[in-house]
Amino acid sequence: MALLQLTLAIIKPHIIKNPTSLKGIQNVILKSSFKVVRSKRKPISLEEAQYFYEEHKHKFFYNRLVTFMTSGASDLYILAKENAIKDWRSLMGPTKVYRSQFEAPDTIRGKYGLSDTRNATHGSDSPETARREIGVFFPEFDYDKWFREEEAKFRCSQLKFSSDEFVHSVDSH
Repeated sequence: MALLQLTLAIIKPHIIKNPTSLKGIQNVILKSSFKVVRSKRKPISLEEAQYFYEEHKHKFFYNRLVTFMTSGASDLYILAKENAIKDWRSLMGPTKVYRSQFEAPDTIRGKYGLSDTRNATHGSDSPETARREIGVFFPEFDYDKWFREEEAKFRCSQLKFSSDEFVHSVDSH
């Protein structure tokens, strides 16, 4: 059995304000066999958003994106699965919502995206990016320690799921 891969998933502020949409996306995550390793809801600070999106700093949409991402709470998840990055990106669909709605209407962005900025979700695009992005929002999470001490348990053990906290944990019974 292959090692699990980690990815960061962000559920954006306009989804958090719509509990039905949030539940729909959470159901997609669970039905797609992702394990939710860590989960938190928090407003993203201006500093976090500027750092997180620094690669887009000189693009026309940067200010709009940072302003939107700091407009309310987001859900932040560390997801685990074999091929987590590719699978999460596939579930999200194309970044451009217009394209998603016509070419991939059953994807998360096809169903819940409103615009290219308000496209419902974010997902890491590579293992290196996932490690960096997880570190931005989960500074307390030790990436290497998780692979040393928890990965095999998440892959092979019986897990319990807390729907209130939207997170899996190893069932010690």
